[in-house]
Amino acid sequence: MQVSILASGSTGNATYIETPEHQVLIDAGLSGKKIEELMNSIGRTLNDVDSLFVTHEHTDHSKGVGVLARRYGMDVYANQKTWDAMAPKIGKIKPEQKHLLEAGKVLSLGDLDVESFGVSHDAADPQFYEMHHAGHSFAIVTDTGYVSERVEGVIKDAEAILMECNHDTEMLRMGPYPWALKQRIMSDTGHLSNEDGARALIDVLGNDTKQIFLGHLSKENNIKELAHLTIENIMKQHDLAVEHDFHLLDTSPDQATALMEL
Repeated sequence: MQVSILASGSTGNATYIETPEHQVLIDAGLSGKKIEELMNSIGRTLNDVDSLFVTHEHTDHSKGVGVLARRYGMDVYANQKTWDAMAPKIGKIKPEQKHLLEAGKVLSLGDLDVESFGVSHDAADPQFYEMHHAGHSFAIVTDTGYVSERVEGVIKDAEAILMECNHDTEMLRMGPYPWALKQRIMSDTGHLSNEDGARALIDVLGNDTKQIFLGHLSKENNIKELAHLTIENIMKQHDLAVEHDFHLLDTSPDQATALMEL
């Protein structure tokens, strides 16, 4: 299984996963043109993508869903409440391309198993995914106010994890956002702070975990170096950096990560 985080942030999210039998996307929160450019930057094309899994209806995750479905004929998967919420935004999609995948279910696509799990975010029915192939696993956890024990149980010991580190709490508190927006971000249906992400990682990190991507970093309320420092300090407090051999990797809102082999 190969993975590339095409984009991660409030301006758009998309992740590419490839196995010998399938090429899939998780979310399409940018224009079709931009996603094609990002795919081309890793030597791939949207023409070969067969499935698109949508986490929730917010524009930074669903902007390109309709365009990609109509232009490339890919199958689209989401739960019923997400379909209902994003329908007015994405335009018509052929019935045969629309598929339901509810939280807590596992969909088997040949050599790829897609496990869905619900999260706490201010969307209709947000869910994220862990992808399984030939003993390897990759989990995405962003856009959630907290990580529940149930979610931790799903993603524990995943080989690679995209974990949200959206904001530094003090930067957010002192920043220019209106207080109502600050409250939303810091709430249980908002986004994980650097410290929240670090503490979630403490509970799910296992011997098989080799790569940790820091995702959905805010341009206004975070700095990559600060996110890294927070994660590293909390890991050191629990001696995890010594016990486990893993790497912290950055993501970007507009630049794809290199394809990583799991």
